[in-house]
Amino acid sequence: MADLIITVTISETDQKCMLNDLLDINTWVQDAVEGKCSNCWTRFQRAWTDRLMADETFTDPIPSSKAAFIDLVLARPDYKDRAARDAEMRVELGS
Repeated sequence: MADLIITVTISETDQKCMLNDLLDINTWVQDAVEGKCSNCWTRFQRAWTDRLMADETFTDPIPSSKAAFIDLVLARPDYKDRAARDAEMRVELGS
């Protein structure tokens, strides 16, 4: 999977309003995304470390690198991303 590039369009009016509070809109957006990535990683690592430790069939060492840990989890048959979990929930609720 390649790096993801996202473009955000902010109206001139909203830019003026945002610059009342922010020194630089791009820096704020980059910092916000970085913070979200960090929070998601913390939750992912905590949840999956607990799950792997509770899985009696899992006997491999838990990787110390972020990339290796994520690759390990994503390769598991019981892994579901947000879209899959939401779809499963809709089916369970009959929506």
